[in-house]
Amino acid sequence: MSEAALRQEKPSGPVNVDPVTLTVVEKGLQQVCTEMDLVHEKTSFSPIISEAYDRANGIYHRQDGRMIAQGELGLPIFLGQLAVTTNAVIKLRDDLEDGDIVIVNDPYLGGSHLMDVRMVRPFFYKGRLWAYLSNVGHWRDTGGVVPGGFTTKSTEIHQEGLRIPPVKLVKKGAIENDILQFILANIRVPSDSLGDVKAQIAALGAGARRLTALLDRYGEEIVDSAIAELELRSERLMRSHIETIPDGTYGGVAFVDSDGVVNEPLEIRASVEVSGSDIHVDFEGSSQPCEGPMNTVWATTLSAVYIALKHIFPDVPMNAGCFRPIMVREPHGTFLYAEYPRPTAGSAAEVSQRIIEAILLALAPAIPDKIFAAPAGTSGNLSLGGIDPDTGEPYVMYNFSGGGYGGWWAGDGISNGCATIGISKSQPVEVLELRHPVLFEHYSLREGSAGPGKYRGGLGVSYRMKMLRGTGTASFLMDHGRQGPPGTLGGQAGAPNKIVISRGGKIEVPEHLSKGEGYVLRPGDWIDVNTPGGGGYGDPNERDPARLERDRRNGY
Repeated sequence: MSEAALRQEKPSGPVNVDPVTLTVVEKGLQQVCTEMDLVHEKTSFSPIISEAYDRANGIYHRQDGRMIAQGELGLPIFLGQLAVTTNAVIKLRDDLEDGDIVIVNDPYLGGSHLMDVRMVRPFFYKGRLWAYLSNVGHWRDTGGVVPGGFTTKSTEIHQEGLRIPPVKLVKKGAIENDILQFILANIRVPSDSLGDVKAQIAALGAGARRLTALLDRYGEEIVDSAIAELELRSERLMRSHIETIPDGTYGGVAFVDSDGVVNEPLEIRASVEVSGSDIHVDFEGSSQPCEGPMNTVWATTLSAVYIALKHIFPDVPMNAGCFRPIMVREPHGTFLYAEYPRPTAGSAAEVSQRIIEAILLALAPAIPDKIFAAPAGTSGNLSLGGIDPDTGEPYVMYNFSGGGYGGWWAGDGISNGCATIGISKSQPVEVLELRHPVLFEHYSLREGSAGPGKYRGGLGVSYRMKMLRGTGTASFLMDHGRQGPPGTLGGQAGAPNKIVISRGGKIEVPEHLSKGEGYVLRPGDWIDVNTPGGGGYGDPNERDPARLERDRRNGY
C-alpha cells in the first residue's frame, strides 16, 4: 500500500449488518468475481482458458492480500496462491496508483509454474485504496526449452521460460507497450498471448466496475463490516467441522514417480495433528529438494493443504476465515519448499495433487465417513509445438485430461473427473484438431482402470493423438505411472498412468514412465495416453453383486 493510500485510509469501527444484507453482500462479492471469470473466459484466445477454464479471479484485502471472495468458476489452486501473490505485490510495490496493473509470474512470489501468469490491480474507491483485484490465466507458452513450458529435464528455473517480476503492465489505464513487447518477444505464440493479456486486463476492469457499483449501493462501512463478519463465520464453521475429527496425530505418505531427471520416486510425508478446533500439518521427512522440475513453491504447498480440507468440508464459504484454523509448518529443506533457482514446472499440476492424496490417506482412519480414496491425481499435461505447414504459423497445443476419482463411503468414484486442484474440463478435441495439425483417433473411458473396493474407483480415460502434417515436438509431465492411486480402508489401487509413443512405427515407453520431453513427431506418429483410475473404498469382497453385474454389463 502506498503512503498516499495509507494517509487516505478512513478508520471505521464495526457496523452491525443484518442477516439479509450480509447474505446479499456476500453473494454480491462472489458475483463480482464470477463476472470477472466470465469476461476472462469469453474474451481469451487460448482454448486452455476459453474452453478448459484454466484461470481464476478474486478480491483480496487492501492490508495483507488475504482472500475476500472468489469466483464460482475459478480453479481452487489458483485462489489460494493469489492471496500469497497479492501479499507479495503489496510488500514489493508501494508505488501503485489508480489504473495500474502489475503482471507477475515469478513462482517464488506466490506462483506455481511460469505459464500461470498473474495480474494484480489496486482498486480505489473515492480516491482511497479499498482492495486488490487479482487474476491468473494459464498461458500456453512463456518460452523455455520446450513448447508449452512443461519441461521434465530442467535443473534451474531459467530453463523453463521467461520469469517476470512484479512490473507495471498498465500505468494509469494505459498499457506499457515496451513491457508488453518484451514479454511477447519471448513467447512462441505471441498473437494468441496478446489476446489472453487483454482478456485478463478486461476481467479486472469488469471487476472494478461491479465492485464500485456494490460499494455505491451499500457503502464502505457496511461492506467492510460484512467482510469481517463473513470471515468470522467461515472460521467458526471450519472449526466446528474440525472438532468432529478425533484428537490425535495422523500420518499419510504419497509418492511422486520421479523428478524427471533422477529416476527415483520422491516421498511426501504428511503429519496431521488435530487438537480441538485446530489442525497442524507438517511435512517433515519428505524428500529433499530435487534436481528436476517437481520442486514445489510454498504458495502451492499451502494451497494444496487448504484444498484437501475443503474437499472434506466443502460447505465452508471460501474466504480468509476458512483457513485460520489450519496451520501449516513451512517445509524448509524439502522439495515442497522450492527456493531460487530450483525448477518448478510440475509443482501446481502434479505435486499439489500428491499432497492432497497424502492428507486424505492420513485422515481416512479418523473420519472414514468423510473421506474418498485417492483420485487419479495427475493433470495429464501434454504439450505439442511446431510450425503448421498449411499456415506457416507457429502453434503450441496444451492438453490435459481427466481421470478416475476414488470410491467414497456411499458410492463409486466419478469417471473422467477433473484434477483435484480445480474445476477445469478437458478441451473439446474438435477445437484442438481445428487449431493444430493433429487427429484424436479415439477418446474413451479406460476399461479396467477402476480400483476395486466395496465402492470402486472411477475410470480413467484413454486417447490417441496422431500427427497429421509437419513435425511437432511433444513433451508430457504427468504422474502416478509407477503405481496407481491407492485405495483406502481395504480398497485396492486404481490402474497406473501409461504412455506409449509410436515414431516411425517403433513403439517406445518413456524411461520415467509418466514424464518425457523432446519427442519429435512426424506424420503418422502417435502418442497413446491412459490416465489412472481412482482407488477403491472398502473391502472389494463386500461389493454389492448387483454393482458387479452392472460393471460387467457396461464393459467397465
